[in-house]
Amino acid sequence: MKLLTAVQALALVTLLGCVMNCCATGRDEVCRKKEAGKTRKFLIVQVFNPATNKTINTFNDSSMQHLKSNVTRVLIPYFFLVVFIIGLPANGLALWVLIARIKQLPSTFLLINLALADLLVLISLPWRIAYHLLGNNWVFGEAFCRISTALLYGNIYSSILFLTCIGADRYLAIVHPFFSKAIRNNTAVYCVCGGVWLVLVLSMVPHYITKQSYWIDPLNITLCNDAFPIETLEKYRPYLICQVLFGFMLPCLIVVFCYVSIISTLAMNDMKYGHAIMATLLVLLVFLVCLTPYNVTLLVQIYTQSNDVYYYTMICLVASTLSNCIDPFIYYYISEEFRNKLTGLLTAYKTETGSGKSDQSLLQSSNQPQPNPPRSV
Repeated sequence: MKLLTAVQALALVTLLGCVMNCCATGRDEVCRKKEAGKTRKFLIVQVFNPATNKTINTFNDSSMQHLKSNVTRVLIPYFFLVVFIIGLPANGLALWVLIARIKQLPSTFLLINLALADLLVLISLPWRIAYHLLGNNWVFGEAFCRISTALLYGNIYSSILFLTCIGADRYLAIVHPFFSKAIRNNTAVYCVCGGVWLVLVLSMVPHYITKQSYWIDPLNITLCNDAFPIETLEKYRPYLICQVLFGFMLPCLIVVFCYVSIISTLAMNDMKYGHAIMATLLVLLVFLVCLTPYNVTLLVQIYTQSNDVYYYTMICLVASTLSNCIDPFIYYYISEEFRNKLTGLLTAYKTETGSGKSDQSLLQSSNQPQPNPPRSV
């Protein structure tokens, strides 16, 4: 109980800190202008060229080196490719099992929405892979740059919000089973999922309404969401602070509270909780390894004078997509019915494959010429 009280107190302090930060950010205009160089992107330097009578977009030397490095041109796209190859069939199979093979309970519907959110991101990855393999050159137009950006960033917060909802649902079902019967129904979960999708769409509005692609003259490439002029960056700062604090830190505290309560309840009632521990470890793995590094570096960018930090944020953003490969394992350990159905399908597939090989061998042997039977005397 002391642990749970401490977690609740920490969540309250974080929430108050978020409100104070957001209010101070909107109030202190002078301070914001002073810190305009503290950005989450490579800062575009706009220079007027009198020879052509036009303004050109350029960078400082370190930003150009990062964009020419093998990390952004080779490592990032191949990491995306691995995530795409593993995540697409895994989430596709999981979504099919959840929809077609499992009874549609409230908990199942939450898993379906998480799988659907993962698939939307995975479908957008081929364009990101092409973007980096072409030397960080976006050739698919401004409109699709905005859509791709919203899907990529939406992946981070869709995973966070749906994992938080799944944790809260399990908390109610295990810790408060009698109370949860009144509120854990299909109508409630439809409203919750609809609210999550609405929040995700609204939170991505800045990406939809802001120009995302810029031509960089010295490099002869068009960057997508990797560089902004200073005027645009100034508008992003309060949005980013609230995004990290409300979209990551607060849900993370809720998840920790829920799973600590679940494990404590199962342990006190002498119940088997091996699968619950595995599910908890996987959820924490998603938060700590996939989602925390990006959000931490994002905060560092806001409070640092170096634009070079964005180089590391690009890497952390790519690492966040690894959650799409881990989520199917979360379904396996959270839902017993999903686990049984998937195991049954894989067993049936192996049996049919083995039977097919035996039938084929039998057919081949039957087609071979047989020796003539001996004549009776």
